[in-house]
Formats: sequence, C-alpha cells, structure tokens
Amino acid sequence: MARPEQVLLLEPQHELKFRGPFSDVVTTNLKLSNPTDRNVCFKVKTTAPRRYCVRPNSGIIDAGTSINVSVMLQPFDYDPNEKSKHKFMVQSMIAPPDMTDMEGVWKEAKPDELMDSKLRCVFDMPVENEKMHDMESNKMMSSSLLKSESSVLPAKAMSSTLDDGEVKKIMEECKRLQMEAQRLREENKQIREDDGLRMRKSNVMSSQHASVVMKKDEGLSARTVALLVLFFVVGVIVGKLAL
Repeated sequence: MARPEQVLLLEPQHELKFRGPFSDVVTTNLKLSNPTDRNVCFKVKTTAPRRYCVRPNSGIIDAGTSINVSVMLQPFDYDPNEKSKHKFMVQSMIAPPDMTDMEGVWKEAKPDELMDSKLRCVFDMPVENEKMHDMESNKMMSSSLLKSESSVLPAKAMSSTLDDGEVKKIMEECKRLQMEAQRLREENKQIREDDGLRMRKSNVMSSQHASVVMKKDEGLSARTVALLVLFFVVGVIVGKLAL
C-alpha cells in the first residue's frame, strides 16, 4: 500500500546545500511549513548521524505555522573528487487530538499514516576557498616531503662517513697535516738556535771591543803621565841651570 503524500512543505525541497570551507561547523536551514488545519508531528533523520547535528530533530508543527530546522555539518577534510552520499529524510504524521506521549505515538503509528520526504546533501566549495584548500594541501605535502627527506639525509651522511675511500682520504690528510706541523716545529727550533748563536757572537765581539778600548785608554794615560814627569824633570833641570 502506497504511503500518503507529504503534507508538509519543505524549503528547500530536494537538497541541502552546505557551503565551505569545511574546517569549521557549517550550518544550513530547512524550513518546514504546515499548510493544513491539523497539527503535524515530524522527525528528521539522516544516513550519517555522526556527521550532523540537527536542532530540533523532532516536534509538532501547529496548523498553519512553520518551523526552521538547523542542520549543522561537523568539520571534516574536504575532497572535491568525493561526492556526498549523505541523505536526510523528513518523516511526518498527523498528530492525534488526544496526544500526550510523542514517542508512543511514533511507535504505534501505522505505515499508511507515515509520510516522508527525502533530501540529498551537496557540498559546495567556493573557488577561492578551494584554491586555499589546495594550497594548504600542497603545504602539508611539502612539509611531509621535507620531513621524509630530512630523515633520509642522516642515513646518507652515515653511509658517506663509513665509505672506505673517504676514510682513507681523511687519514692521508691528517698525516700530511702532522708532517707539516713537524716541519714547522723544526724550522722554528732552527731559527731559535740561529738567533742564540748570533746573540752569543755579538756579545763576544762587544766584550773584545771594550777590552781593546780599555787597553788603548790605559796606554794613553801611561804615556801622558810619563810626558808630564819628563816635562817636570826638564823644568827642574832648566831652573837649576838658570840659577
């Protein structure tokens, strides 16, 4: 037996559109209107209950009134190549005049009393947001590549340090540096010895020169004294002859 036609008016009628970006909660509204002269019970169901939060998800719409249902899509990683398979169903029934327990009414409802309307979900990512999303994805991929490369580099460095040819070159270079240092030490020692020899020769020559000068001075002073004595004696003799 076919179900009765839906008495509620849905706006939108066939799809719920969610506009990105989807890094935060995205909310869209579903308007339910009751054009009849009787109260109508309703329920909102989804094929992905963990991905959506619906407020209110059930209730009663009085005759001639309407209600706005907020459908909140939880944050997720958007993939433009993945089509949404999520669907919503608005189920309704005419409210009994003496209704006191809504849950009991739904449990006792007969199939021919239930009406339903289905809507599919559409994810709409604006072009500029899609570009930003692509840029963020590229950045994440680049950072992951850099991390992987940085983890590979130490392994390459270790393999290069363990290469026999490189080790041999390093050892040869160390030996060459050691020989160069030894040669420099020997040259420095020879320079110090030459400087000492020159200083000793200089001191000997200085002392010899000083002794010669002193001897000359002593010779000169002796001759001077002798001349003075000679002049004195000559003076005395001349003085006596003159008397």
